[in-house]
Amino acid sequence: MATEIKVPTLGESVTEASVGEWLKQPGDAVAVDEPIASLETDKVAVEVPSPVAGVLSSHSVAVGDTVEVGALIAIVEEGAAAAAKPAAKADAAPAAAPAADTAASDASQTLSPAVRRAVLEHGVDPTTITGTGKDGRLTKEDVLAAARNKGKGGSASASPASAQTAAPVAATTGERREERVKMTRMRQTIAKRLKGAQEEAALLTTFNDCDMSAVIEARSKYKDLFAKKHDIKLGFMGFFAKAACLALKDVPSVNAYIQGEEIVYHDYVDISVAVSAPNGLVVPVIRDCQAKGFAQIEKDIADFGSRARDGSLTMDDMKGGTFTISNGGVFGSLMSTPIINPPQSAVLGLHRIEDRPVAVNGEVVIKPMMYIALSYDHRLIDGREAVTALKIIKEAIEDPTRMLIDL
Repeated sequence: MATEIKVPTLGESVTEASVGEWLKQPGDAVAVDEPIASLETDKVAVEVPSPVAGVLSSHSVAVGDTVEVGALIAIVEEGAAAAAKPAAKADAAPAAAPAADTAASDASQTLSPAVRRAVLEHGVDPTTITGTGKDGRLTKEDVLAAARNKGKGGSASASPASAQTAAPVAATTGERREERVKMTRMRQTIAKRLKGAQEEAALLTTFNDCDMSAVIEARSKYKDLFAKKHDIKLGFMGFFAKAACLALKDVPSVNAYIQGEEIVYHDYVDISVAVSAPNGLVVPVIRDCQAKGFAQIEKDIADFGSRARDGSLTMDDMKGGTFTISNGGVFGSLMSTPIINPPQSAVLGLHRIEDRPVAVNGEVVIKPMMYIALSYDHRLIDGREAVTALKIIKEAIEDPTRMLIDL
């Protein structure tokens, strides 16, 4: 019996997506709930599972096509034929490596689109890599680590085919080559939104610097107890998130946005945390941050990071948000002017920590310092308010006790 596979509901107000990748080809066996395709929406990649076990009969659309919710994309034939296909492939494979073929087939069924692309780009064999993700699944970082190890002369993880194709690439060293790749739907949306923010908002950035000594000392003193009690590491983002809550409470315009001819204020703080994903930057939201403790904030951030890497973030994860924190410091950035995430009116940019000479009580001492930046929409937020909000964040970081006694 033929079963039609249609585009599932993608989220509130999302009516269409692009076919990013086919995870199964016609003739491939599929299991119940096994992903057969990856769809790209404006914000996330969504895997489409098969509701039945069988054999993928045909594709109704091609990679890159735009499809609406409810549109037919593939057909799966149910029945016993599902078991025959893999067996036939195994019989036809070289007798020298049937176990390896089976392992590769099993591994490919669990690879996310991001991991699959990394495997192809770096020419590594996923069956030789130990996964560190949930239930032992491979992550993109696992693949990149294996690729780096291979480049340093470590244990070979490339398949024979990859090793054989390496020589011709080396022989063409010095060629001037170009490659044209269609922008993903997510990258197109990011480009439009950021350009739109520049054109519509009156963007301005104010800077300050933070002495990170107190936060570093607190982390060093309590990290083991914190991890033991909460089963999560104590990071810097928790401190900045709570510091931002103090600032947004005292300067509510920084937590507001313009809608038509009205200003929408919020009595809650939903912080969008910029996270790097395989297809671009995404901003999942820590909701009601003002009511959460350090442990829950750190758990939320860790969960977002993990799911961004394996492509399992949902539209609901990124819906809303009243303020954004972007940490370029993890990539080594010293200073930047972050762009606001519309319709929000402000974004806090964090940067790398480095020892610098500063004057303290008339003497020059070395302190671990971080530049912080607040970009804001000057249509709504005055310079005085922006500077005040950033100063509150600075003071809370330099004296974390303020976050405990609401100063």
